[in-house]
Order: sequence, then structure tokens, then C-alpha cells
Amino acid sequence: MTTDSPTPDTGPELLPIATTARTRAALRTLIRPDRGLALTGIGILVAATAVGLLVQPLLGRIVDIVADGRPAGDLTLPVVLLVAVAVVQGLTTTLGLTRIARLGETVLARLRERFVERALNLPADRLERAGAGDLTARVTGDVARVAEAVRSALPEMARSVLAIVLTLGALALLDVRFLLAALLAVPVQLLTARWYVRRALTLYADQRVANGAQQQQLLETIGGAVTVRGHRLEEQHTERSAGRSRKAVDLTMRSVNLVLGFYGRLHIAEYIGLAAVLIAGFWLVRDGAVSIGTATAAALYFHSLFGPVNAALVLLDDAQSAAAGLARLVGVTDLAEQPEPAAGEPAAGKAEAGKAAPASVPRQRIASSEAAVTVHAVSHAYGPGRPVLHEVSLTLEPGEHVALVGTSGAGKSTLARIVAGVQQPTSGSVTAPAGTGSAAAGVGEHPVVLVTQEVHVFTGTLAEDLRLARPDASDADLRTALATVHALEWAEALPEGLATVVGEGGHRLDPARAQQLALARLVLADPALAVLDEATAEAGSAGARVLERSAEAALAGRTALVVAHRLTQAVAADRVVVLEAGRVVESGPHDELRDADGPYAALWHAWSGSRTTAPHP
Repeated sequence: MTTDSPTPDTGPELLPIATTARTRAALRTLIRPDRGLALTGIGILVAATAVGLLVQPLLGRIVDIVADGRPAGDLTLPVVLLVAVAVVQGLTTTLGLTRIARLGETVLARLRERFVERALNLPADRLERAGAGDLTARVTGDVARVAEAVRSALPEMARSVLAIVLTLGALALLDVRFLLAALLAVPVQLLTARWYVRRALTLYADQRVANGAQQQQLLETIGGAVTVRGHRLEEQHTERSAGRSRKAVDLTMRSVNLVLGFYGRLHIAEYIGLAAVLIAGFWLVRDGAVSIGTATAAALYFHSLFGPVNAALVLLDDAQSAAAGLARLVGVTDLAEQPEPAAGEPAAGKAEAGKAAPASVPRQRIASSEAAVTVHAVSHAYGPGRPVLHEVSLTLEPGEHVALVGTSGAGKSTLARIVAGVQQPTSGSVTAPAGTGSAAAGVGEHPVVLVTQEVHVFTGTLAEDLRLARPDASDADLRTALATVHALEWAEALPEGLATVVGEGGHRLDPARAQQLALARLVLADPALAVLDEATAEAGSAGARVLERSAEAALAGRTALVVAHRLTQAVAADRVVVLEAGRVVESGPHDELRDADGPYAALWHAWSGSRTTAPHP
């Protein structure tokens, strides 16, 4: 179960945060496959801590020998045992902490993999509502904080808790009155921990939200710098960024003050406990109930608790911060598993108890002998009162190329994403093919591939970037795919050919070449259905025709739905479907629609009339 996180200011609808109970359940699920490793590590640490508790009695024995005036030779055995204890404790502690650290890294890797997998499956409109800053803050800051806790806090916390429990038991074995004296510090420590935890969890959660809002604002300002300057909005954006930064700084300072108050209360507990143990030792030695060495051992036991007790309580700081980060990560993984609610319905975290959010109809696979794609009564809205599609029905036959046209805001990209399976509709269903492409290729694994105008060039060699679509592709396969989309010539002309590093920090590819790279990946994936959402829009006029030729070659022999940025793509299509205000208003071949007195004819005349030479069908 998740609860929606608060939205700062009037900003985006942030991704949800998991409840404490759900976070604990997710953590147990992550640890379950490595229970044996966890139990072994804890068992070894218990042995190491138990051996270490022999130090105080041995030191007390040395005190008694000296106090009684015994020969120096009597010190040999206690000293040799102290050395043996140090060696055994060092070895067992190292082994135990190594196993606990291994457990932590394994769980952390599993968490990262699950988070990335689920984040990639989030509905596109949900991410758009949340904004890039929130997801970026979670995948960077929250993962880093959980990783830091796993690598440092988890092993130390395990050792500290064991040391506390076993040391209190050792005090009781010396004399139960020492234990009772030491326990006088516990109420102060528990009140301190309660005081801290009640404030820390909310404070750290708010701090993460503020940091996400700050990152979102910076991303928007920097990403839209040209527009900001063009409209003279520098002052407004600077003030908005400064306001969100001030809020983040204010929350950080509140957390610093909280930690300082936490330390101050811990010191008071230490003074109370140590004074009580020393006074108890004085009275017990005076009454002859214990020896000076035993009283010394008791004082040393309590003094040895300073480290683990303070470490355990101080680690609450890391634990609370990591718990807040983990809850944000689990919120994302849970959201990916839940169906998106219908417009106007409560989100998963806001749904009333006992009422399930409405589920979208799942995509079905059908035999290739049937229609390639059937869209039945699909409607979609990005929120209450924001409908985009209304009862859209559409059928694409196997091998058919359909161009989707319409004015801006008609719902073309939304329908394309729904057909591609990237986004679930609010209502209705989409039936997609089960085939994977032509028999000649025979190795494709993706029934549907979506290529948009926003193409990402991944960091790595050009060959590695291409193999994302088909990891087992040979160099010959890569060259064939590049040649298909007319990109082989420039690819081989790169400094190191297919081994040239591209992406961030590597060789820069212009928008047209980046788009050809995406089309080559489509060819390698060899889907039965390809969806192109204005995939040639970023090339500009100069590279438009080149990209259109590349797209035509990539789509050859497969079913395609093309969101047409330029109507030349509609001319080449088998059929044109016109969307207007989220509804299909026309459907048919280009020539037929062009000659009719309808919406497409108006679009065609407006588009062709804006060019000095109208394109010929």
C-alpha cells in the first residue's frame, strides 16, 4: 500500500511514498533469498562479541592480583588470555562483518535492479505528472542514502546491538545490582530515541521532497534556458529556484539542530548510568559483596557500552534517513505494479479501504494471421476534466502502414503510446500481435517497438548502443541494420567505426544520425508492429527526406502506425487516419481523403500551400 506524498507549493503530483509497514514488508522480501547468509553472519558476530566480553573480567582479575600483592608471575595467564581474546575477536568480527556487508550489498543490488525495472515500466503520463526531478532525486539521492546505510550503518548497527545485549547480560552475571544501576540510563536513552524518531522520519521525508522539488525546478530552468531568456523570465525563475533552495536549506538546518539535541541528551544518559554503576561498586566493595576487580570489571563493562549504545542511537539518524529513502523507492516499485486509476477516480494511495482502483484492460497477443492491431473503444484522460481520447476504435491489418494525422493536441501521441503498450488507456482495450517479425530475421523478441522524436544515444560504443535492441547481434547484423536505414556510410566513417564511443562524453551524433541509430535498433529488434511518433521531426527540413527514406526502409515488411509530422509520410502510407479532438473523424487512402472536402483535405491544402512547390503524391 502506498500513500501519496505531499506536493510542495503547487508543483507536480509527486510519486507516492510507501507506508512504514509496506516498506518493512518489501525489505523482508529483499532479504528472504539470503536468510542463510544473514543468520551465519549474525551468529559469527554473536560469537565475536561474546569472546570480547572476556576482556573486562580479565582486567578485573589483574586488578585483584595487584591489589592482593601477589607475585608478578600470576599476571602471565591473564595477559596471555587477553592477547588470545584480541586475536580471536578480531578474526571473528572481521568474518562476521564481511558476511553482513555481503548481505547488504546483495540486497542493495536487488533493490536497485527492481527499482530500475519498475521505473522503466511506469506509465508515461504518471511520470509527466510527477516531473523528472522527483524520479531523479529518488534514483540518485535516495539510492545513495540507502547504499550508504547498507555499507556502514547496517554492519555497525548489528555489532552494536549484539554488544549491548551481551554486555548487559555480563553485568547481571557479575552482580544483578550492577545491571540495575546501569539500567538507570535506559529511560533517558529511550526517551531520547523516541523524541528523535518522532521528529526525524517526517523531517527527512520532507527534506527528500524539498530536494526533489529543487531538482525539478533546476531541470526546468536549465532545460528551458533559451525560452526563459527569450521571454525575459530570468528573474521569476531565479526567485522560484531560490525559494525552493531556501526551503531545502531550512529543512537541512532543522535536521542539524535535531541531531545536536539528540547528542546532548545521550551525554546526560551516560553520566547518569556511569555514576550509578560507580556508586553501586563503592557500596558493594565496602560491604564485601564483590572484589575491587569485579567492581572494576562492572565499570569497564558500562563504559564499554558508551560506544555501542551511542553508535546504535546515532545510527538511528542514518536509519531514519535511509528508511525515508527506502520508502520513496518502494513507493515507485509498488506504483509500477498497480493499475493506473481512471480519470476522476482516486489514486492507488488515496483509494478508500475496500475499494479497488479500476484496472485497465491488459494488452492481449493474437496470432499473426489475424489483424495486427485492434484498438477497441479506447478513451484516455490525464486527469479529471482533461480527456484526450474518446472511444477511439481502429484496426491495422498485417503489413499495413497507417499514418495518424491531426492538429496539435488531437491525441496522436497518446494513441501511439497506447498502441505501443507504453501507456495504459483509461478505458477500452488494445489487441497486439504475438509475432516477432519476418521469418528471415527470425530472432526478434519484441512484438511492438516505439520510436519517438526524443531519441537517447546511450553512452558506449556505437555497436553496444545498437545491441541494446538485440544483444546477440553480430557485427554483420549491425552493418546490415545500418545499411537498411542508410546510415552505414557515416557509421563506418567515424574515428573507430562501430567501436566509436558515442553518447555523453563520446562522439556527438546530430539529431538526424541519432534518429537513424534508433531506426537501426528497430530493424535489429524486428518487431511485428512498429510505432513511429514523429520520428523524423527533429531532423529539420534539410534532413527530413533522408530520415523519411530511413523510416520507410525500416518499416518495410512490417505493420506500422506512423504519427506523421510531415504529410509526405501520409502520402506514402496505405491509409490515413485523421484525429480531431481525440476522435477519429476520417480514415482512408491519401488520394481519396485529399479529394474529399473534409478535415484531411484542409490539412493537406494548408500544409502544401505553405511550400513553394507542393509535393506530389
